[in-house]
Amino acid sequence: MAKDIGIDLGTANILVHIKGKGIVINEPSVVAVDTKTNEVLAVGEEAYLMVGRTPGNIRAIQPLKGGVIADFDITEAMLSYFIDKINVKSFLSKPNIVICTPTNVTAIEQKAIIEVAEKAGGRHIYLEEEPKVAAIGAGMDIYQPSGNMVIDIGGGTTDVAVLSMGGIVTSKSIKIAGDTLDNDIKEFVKKKHGLLIGDRTSESIKVEIGEVFDATREDTLDIRGRDMVSGLPKTVTITSAEILEATKESMDDIVQAAKDVLEETPPELSADIIDRGVITTGGGALLHGIDQLLVQELKVPVFKAESPLDSVALGTGILLSNIQKLNRY
Repeated sequence: MAKDIGIDLGTANILVHIKGKGIVINEPSVVAVDTKTNEVLAVGEEAYLMVGRTPGNIRAIQPLKGGVIADFDITEAMLSYFIDKINVKSFLSKPNIVICTPTNVTAIEQKAIIEVAEKAGGRHIYLEEEPKVAAIGAGMDIYQPSGNMVIDIGGGTTDVAVLSMGGIVTSKSIKIAGDTLDNDIKEFVKKKHGLLIGDRTSESIKVEIGEVFDATREDTLDIRGRDMVSGLPKTVTITSAEILEATKESMDDIVQAAKDVLEETPPELSADIIDRGVITTGGGALLHGIDQLLVQELKVPVFKAESPLDSVALGTGILLSNIQKLNRY
């Protein structure tokens, strides 16, 4: 008998949850391809280590952009690889698959995700909206007639939603999230310090010394890259305050998306949110100062999910137990 699986198909990471076993895969959504032969050389963690370090004929590709499929064939190869790796298919049966998508995916994008999942070996495919699944995974009881608000800041998208009675009442999805912040840092370092750095360096700067609220950190970090003038390797020291400056514009957009959702929320549900607060999930929930920033701007309590990076995958696990409630595609 094939075991049902839930997939958090993220722009930055892919997480796979097997019913009854929990999260069995948590790896970067990266595939290394030989451009001469189109052969897939590595997937996940192994491919991520190649980012920015490969010869000309090998490309490390992120097949998902902004939470949707940018490269159909590579996504299919990636999904097939992970489904084969966990060995849930049997000769006679295929697994049911629950996949999470951002709230604003189009019908065409939905169809692409379903096709990829079917080709990768799924039997029945269920699509669920990411903030809804994140809220379930963060421990919210969204099936009651009361308002719950979740802000899911992932790699490619930030999804904000107010949920009640098991459905989304108001929501907004913007393509400004973790990857945008990494790019902001990269551009800032290039402009201010004349230093070219790679994606992995900018991400580690964000994680190690990044902050998004009023100079609450005073950390510094030595970073290495290529000097734009001499073309030679160079080291510069960067501070948390500089990261605050670099990411301010993008963080303002994320806050504005949350405000827009609150403004469209019915008054009764708004009252519930003032009582219960907002839950943050996704990698963005780990940003230093994000809670204080949201409390100041939204004027409601803000709490971080217990395991923000796993919330969506944990939510798929809960949904797998109630698969008869879901809409099959």
